[in-house]
Amino acid sequence: MKAIDKIKSPIKEEMLRFEEKFRASMKSSVPLLDKITHYVVKRKGKQIRPMFVFLTAKSLGDINEATHRGAALIELLHTATLVHDDVVDEAYERRGFFSLNALWKNKIAVLVGDYLLSRGLLLATENGDFKQLQIVSNAVRQMSEGELLQIEKSRGINVSEEVYFQIIRQKTATLIASCCACGASSVGNDDAMIEKMRQTGEKIGIAFQIKDDLFDYGLGGKIGKPTGIDIREKKTTLPFIYAINNSQNGSGKRALRLFKKDRKSKKDVEEVIDFVLNSGGIEYAERKMREISSEAIAELQRLPQNDARESLIELVQYTIDREK
Repeated sequence: MKAIDKIKSPIKEEMLRFEEKFRASMKSSVPLLDKITHYVVKRKGKQIRPMFVFLTAKSLGDINEATHRGAALIELLHTATLVHDDVVDEAYERRGFFSLNALWKNKIAVLVGDYLLSRGLLLATENGDFKQLQIVSNAVRQMSEGELLQIEKSRGINVSEEVYFQIIRQKTATLIASCCACGASSVGNDDAMIEKMRQTGEKIGIAFQIKDDLFDYGLGGKIGKPTGIDIREKKTTLPFIYAINNSQNGSGKRALRLFKKDRKSKKDVEEVIDFVLNSGGIEYAERKMREISSEAIAELQRLPQNDARESLIELVQYTIDREK
């Protein structure tokens, strides 16, 4: 049994029902839109985010229709942001499939992203899930701010660890935080518990992003993107930031100069990677990732003991041990 299947076992039936409900939530009377949304569903990933919603909910209470709507709301939002990101990044492939903008061009891709977002908003408002709508709307705002902050800081090459964490907290961690908050919200009205789960999810999301940063250095076996892509795009990540701020004998100056180049050769990228590897950047990032994920696990261990809680803890561990 795969690790992810074992983690899913307490919510296996719910996840199967969710797939049907999620597919139904995207239905449209426009044939082109229906064709595109069918393509979107077909290329779904591991469904990590819905798993966080369901496992959080089941750790605290009984999964219900509000839990399913919360998971669908998150997944619709997430899918919409990915579609828009591919347009912004001019990316023509995702998870080994052609992106929507590659197959149907930018105009249609943007409209599909808008449609998915509106379907999520309507799903919440039509069922009175206003707390979940508040949680997810806040996530959309933070994700947009995080993306724009990263663009702003990249102009001058950000080597501040504080700014880095601010960016990933908003850009990446806020979505997993929303998963945990929506899961808690769907089974109770305890605002303190909802906020606690949001904060725990934020820590999980930060650790998740640091793991992605490490993949850029070829760690973790087979990965879903070419090694050094963050370096080519001048995207500062934690291993690089630490290496620059703790470099010796002027080695950081040359690495920073290579990093700033608009057109980097393969040799340039390899030299920056070697610099980070030799400056302790990988070890530092791994240590921070494990510290932050351990804090999240400690919070989860305070929840009522049940199979869902144990799977939730295993899912956190999976996010930092995954190989792609």
